Amino acid sequence: MYQSFGLGSQVSMVAPITCKLPDEKSKRLRALLGNVKLSLLYKASVHGYQASVFHQRCDRQGPTLLVAYNHQSFGLGSQVSMVAPITCKLPDEKSKRLRALLGNVKLSLLYKASVHGYQASVFHQRCDRQGPTLLVAYNRSGYIFGGYTSVDYARSGQHIIDREAFLFSFQGKIPVCIKVNSGHYARLDDAGGPNFGQQLYFCYKNQPVVLNHRGNAFSVNTATMYGNDTQLTECEVYKVKQIPQSSAINKQWRNVLWTANRRAQLMGLIRNYKPLMTSVSRVRILMIGPVGAGKSSFFNSINSIFMGRITSKAMSGSAGTSLTTQFRTYPVVDHHEGRPLPFVLCDTMGLEEQSGAGLDIEDISSILQGHISDRYKFNPIAPFQHNERKASRPASLQEKIHCVVYVIDSTRISLMSDKLEEKLASIRRRVNLLSIPQIVLMTKVDEACPRVEENLQSLYVSSYIKLKVQEVSSRLGVPVSCVLPVKNYSQELELELNCDVLLLTALQHMLNFADDYLDDAGRVEYDFL
Repeated sequence: MYQSFGLGSQVSMVAPITCKLPDEKSKRLRALLGNVKLSLLYKASVHGYQASVFHQRCDRQGPTLLVAYNHQSFGLGSQVSMVAPITCKLPDEKSKRLRALLGNVKLSLLYKASVHGYQASVFHQRCDRQGPTLLVAYNRSGYIFGGYTSVDYARSGQHIIDREAFLFSFQGKIPVCIKVNSGHYARLDDAGGPNFGQQLYFCYKNQPVVLNHRGNAFSVNTATMYGNDTQLTECEVYKVKQIPQSSAINKQWRNVLWTANRRAQLMGLIRNYKPLMTSVSRVRILMIGPVGAGKSSFFNSINSIFMGRITSKAMSGSAGTSLTTQFRTYPVVDHHEGRPLPFVLCDTMGLEEQSGAGLDIEDISSILQGHISDRYKFNPIAPFQHNERKASRPASLQEKIHCVVYVIDSTRISLMSDKLEEKLASIRRRVNLLSIPQIVLMTKVDEACPRVEENLQSLYVSSYIKLKVQEVSSRLGVPVSCVLPVKNYSQELELELNCDVLLLTALQHMLNFADDYLDDAGRVEYDFL
């Protein structure tokens, strides 16, 4: 406002109000807020510290930023004091792996116990009716663990059924999941702190504590999950927001046709397959893997497809020790044509990490070279001896193994012990010496990823399964292209299209690899002649 006093008179005006916030700090605040402009509304040293004046100048002005200054001087200008943004403790790499496990999602921090307090009332104030949430806890021993629920917190007092709920714990870089057991509630939606299955309680009694009540909703091993260290150093809860599927479709990392035509095409290719060498009527595929990984189940699944119904010819299950005690060669008969198909699946005793238990490496060498016959009974303490052979002649190409398949449970890749990994490495070295092609069959993908369990067709969209494929490739030393995720038939009563496509695709790759071996064997034989 200018007041005029005639020509040549002194001009008096109200000085403009200047911002105290330094340009550099203003720039950083604007970067924090996005692409914004800051306009000064109120300055206490000019307008006064009265609340009425503050509201007169700032009410109904939209989003605002308050900046305060204290009396401590740091040279030119004063220290700027402001409320710091709440930062996530969850490391980026672990956040990425959890997001991959949940699908194509975004995580937004709702609650941080070290900032907001460990009180249940504050937890509910910030987390109720926020949709799916992920709880991440940290303890003094360095464990990072927690749980996911797809159902809102609402203090309803009801027992919540949530088939998508799971607990997790990072074992190294990988989150190992524990799904809610069938027939159990995922949690009680009460006014207390977050709980899973009325079994695992976080921020128990408003304290930085996790408590396990030894329930049955989740199969929890507290030593593995959090090292039996119940003292929390932090507890965070994130809102889980699904990103539209349209953007996820573009990230499919393998192409599969999930159609009845593709299944029929694969079955036709397998029925009409003829080994590359005429001296071999049926190629022999050896299944090797830890106890319970699904070797026998794979044969049962392939047999079921060609029988047109669920079968259980090979003994399979989830016992702690191998259910297979003999070397078995399983031909598969095509139900429609009534003739055996041109391959044999060879089942072995499961691998175990202890010495004197499970399949012996020396037995594997004898199997590879065709020295062990069907129904040979394994003895973990005393491997197969050469003088037990019924004939002294060298094994024919027909009797040898033409492709080796390592069967690995995808839910236990991160838990594989160093001893078992070394045993698999020793086997691989022996297989490499014989130039036998090798494939990894990664089973139980539905149990490893809730998204895949819901829809098997999202297998090659799941970034979590992709990480598992890369992990098993790295740990076993095989190319990523040789790792094939599948779901065996286990509890189904009817055949299912998506399962069949995955299983048949894996079998077709095995036949292709067997032909690669026969091609090399034929060249060696030709060179020798």
